[in-house]
Amino acid sequence: MEPIEIGLWLSGLLIVLVVIGVRVAFAAALIGFLGLLAIFSQRMGFEKGFVVAVQMAGTIPHSKATTYALSLIPTFILIGYLAYYAGLTRALFEAAKRWLGWLPGGLGVATVFATAGFAAVSGASLATSAVFARIAIPEMLREGYDRRFAAGVVACAGTLASLIPPSAILVIYAIIVEESVGALLLAGFLPGAVSAVIYGSLVVLLAKTRKDFGPPVTGFTWRDRFETLPGAFPILFVVFIIIFCIYGGWGTPTEAGALGAFVVLIMALRRGMKWQNLKNSLIETAKLTVMIFTIIWGVLLYVRFLGFADLPGAFAEWIASIDQPRIVVLLCILAGYAVLGMFMDAIGMLLLTLPVVFPAVIALGYDPIWFGIIVVKMAELCLVTPPIGLNCFVVAGVRPDIPVQDVFRGAAPFFVADVVTVGVLIAFPEIVLWLPGLLLGP
Repeated sequence: MEPIEIGLWLSGLLIVLVVIGVRVAFAAALIGFLGLLAIFSQRMGFEKGFVVAVQMAGTIPHSKATTYALSLIPTFILIGYLAYYAGLTRALFEAAKRWLGWLPGGLGVATVFATAGFAAVSGASLATSAVFARIAIPEMLREGYDRRFAAGVVACAGTLASLIPPSAILVIYAIIVEESVGALLLAGFLPGAVSAVIYGSLVVLLAKTRKDFGPPVTGFTWRDRFETLPGAFPILFVVFIIIFCIYGGWGTPTEAGALGAFVVLIMALRRGMKWQNLKNSLIETAKLTVMIFTIIWGVLLYVRFLGFADLPGAFAEWIASIDQPRIVVLLCILAGYAVLGMFMDAIGMLLLTLPVVFPAVIALGYDPIWFGIIVVKMAELCLVTPPIGLNCFVVAGVRPDIPVQDVFRGAAPFFVADVVTVGVLIAFPEIVLWLPGLLLGP
């Protein structure tokens, strides 16, 4: 059997394993090892092939996981948890509520924009959804909001952390395709803002069409609104530090993340953070970091197998040979991501598919930075679409009184908003490329 045939058969088996519920990290590692064993056994016999496969399985995770760029993931996640346990996120939500609560569905709109602000200091969607499930949902239920709507807003708004820097998934994309981490992070700002505006507009539209859906919150004076700004300032200050450090040439993204975490820690201690809260921040950061790195370790073994099977090169040649406009091919690829996202988590999906899909997209002539933002936006769909939808499960876990089915129903309208956002970014690629081109040059 030819290596490419081995790649196709085992890749099909991988999809089956993921669909039946095997964790992506373990399924990918198993398929990667079996693939390497099959290919090298053909070349040098079973015994030598087994030794080579075992050696690769032992060295690949370590060599790739020690990549310097990956070290910024735990620092970005730590920033988010420190900000939460220090009470900075509640102050941010209170500011958004007083400034935007007067709109139809005002608390929903406030949740979207407060989440977008928190996403600018947190690199993890799951952490963002968990934080605002504790803060925003009780407020919305207290004001008479539909509970499915309240849970859906939080679950979907949490996905903004995948797009708005500092984003762990953008860092992973940059490492996989060997693009500039700084350029990817910068490219996510405007698309993240556009996505937040579209989410907010959808909330207003839903609230206007259903009068009992999300009543506005009124009664705040201008003085009340301005009083909340000092509480939101620390978040904005940390965002400024990270941006200035990276794009002012003062440090690498990793150093910017470490500096941001240190600044948030000082702010948290000044606000009286207790030892137990600091301990919880560190433990939660460690848990999420280990989960992400475990997925990376397993999938990298599968990616190495794909390289030996030459599946990415063959797929790229096939895509380039299709006699259709390139936009049609791109839309088919994105539709594939939408379907695949129903059965896989976002990070695992990108790690598994990009080694094959990325060369094909570049062969079509698309910009790698632009495609990174598009594919990460598609990956956000994985976080709120059944049956996997990790953000929805997180919200349901934090709020046991809201069944996960209700969370999925509340998130359903935002699928349309995401489709609109992807359409806008495809039609106007300048939204993605303007900031990197302005600050980093062509």
